[in-house]
Amino acid sequence: VQLVESGGGLVSPGGSLRLSCLASGFTFSNYVMSWYRQAPGKERELVARIDSFGASINYADSVKGRFAISRANARNTVYLQMNSLKPEDTAVYYCNALWSANVQYNHWGRGTQVTVFS
Repeated sequence: VQLVESGGGLVSPGGSLRLSCLASGFTFSNYVMSWYRQAPGKERELVARIDSFGASINYADSVKGRFAISRANARNTVYLQMNSLKPEDTAVYYCNALWSANVQYNHWGRGTQVTVFS
C-alpha cells in the first residue's frame, strides 16, 4: 500500500497550488479519501474529504470557498486545488485513505510541504 503526495512548494499569499496523491496497492474506489494538514506545533487537522465516487464532500471551515477536493478513480488519484492561499495554510499536507468494512483500513502518505510566505 502506498500513497504518494506531490505538488507542494513555496507560494506567495493569494497564490494557488494543486496537490496530487497517487495511490497504489489497494482498491482505490472503495476508499474515502481525505487531505489533512499539520502545522508546526499544532495537531493534524482534516482539510477536505471525498467519498468513494465524489458524491459527498466536506471541508474544514477555514478552507471553504478556497480549496477543492476531487478524485479520479481511473487514475487512482485524489487532488486538492488550493486557491487564495494564506500564510496560515502553511503546513505539511497528508493524503489519507479510509475504508471501514468488518475492519478499518487506514493508510497515510508521507506528506508534502506547503509554505505560503510574503
